[in-house]
Amino acid sequence: MRPADLLRLLLLSAIWGASFLFMRVAVPSFGPLSLIFLRVACAALFFSPLLLRRQARAELARHRRALAIIGVFNSALPFSLLAFSTLSLEAGFTSLLNATTPLFAAAVGAIWLGLGLRRGQIFGLVLGFAGVAILSWGHFSFGAGGAGWAIIAGLIASLSYGVSAHIAKRHLAGVPSVIVAAGSMISAAVAMLPLGLWAWPTIVPPTSAWAYAVILAIVCTALAYLLYFNLIARTGATNASTVTFIVPVFAILWGNMLLGEHLTLQIVLGMVVTLLGTAFTLGVFQGKKPEPTG
Repeated sequence: MRPADLLRLLLLSAIWGASFLFMRVAVPSFGPLSLIFLRVACAALFFSPLLLRRQARAELARHRRALAIIGVFNSALPFSLLAFSTLSLEAGFTSLLNATTPLFAAAVGAIWLGLGLRRGQIFGLVLGFAGVAILSWGHFSFGAGGAGWAIIAGLIASLSYGVSAHIAKRHLAGVPSVIVAAGSMISAAVAMLPLGLWAWPTIVPPTSAWAYAVILAIVCTALAYLLYFNLIARTGATNASTVTFIVPVFAILWGNMLLGEHLTLQIVLGMVVTLLGTAFTLGVFQGKKPEPTG
């Protein structure tokens, strides 16, 4: 990978790591549903100039069903679940739950599509979910002050990403990435509109919360998607997929620096085991080219 592309990879990882930070600080003011409606709606507006191009409109219309499904399973649903998780979990913790996406993608492929798993992938799945167990130890409670529902929500978000990866591969292969990004954001905004309005806060959020929401939408969603797809085009999916391993590091770093989140031995151990499991599942140690996970 060229130095310029490595810098792009680190920038993307830093941006996506910061998204968990912005959700954590903005969601108490907006609530999960309203915040995510703002996130996808602003991102959709960012891509709206594409609608001025006849060819782009034709592509969006041709693939509208698949884009609508991807909009729900790759944006609206997981974004909302992760936002809910950040109400109870630290940004770094939530990002590590999100790092299990490749594990769920492999499991979904095996169970739903009958795709075979190699011995190393099975080991990776076991190891990865052991890492989640380490992270969740002592937190998985559904009583007062417990984070059980938040952890489950984060894992369901990763499952949703895993499902969307296979749907995109089967129904949107060959479609320009910018069309997929724009169409999925527009679809997600439409899906979130009634929920976002229904859950809209009765107390006007402070200016800082609005700023965080806009940054989350424009920088961490729209621009990040463009940067990610550009990275795939320049370096291939193999190199771009390494973002999976770097995002949690930045999320933990930002959380520690800006929110005072504590880095405990339990989090470090859980992170190492989870990411090792993800690496085995993606075939990193077998030299297999990992596939993008959404």
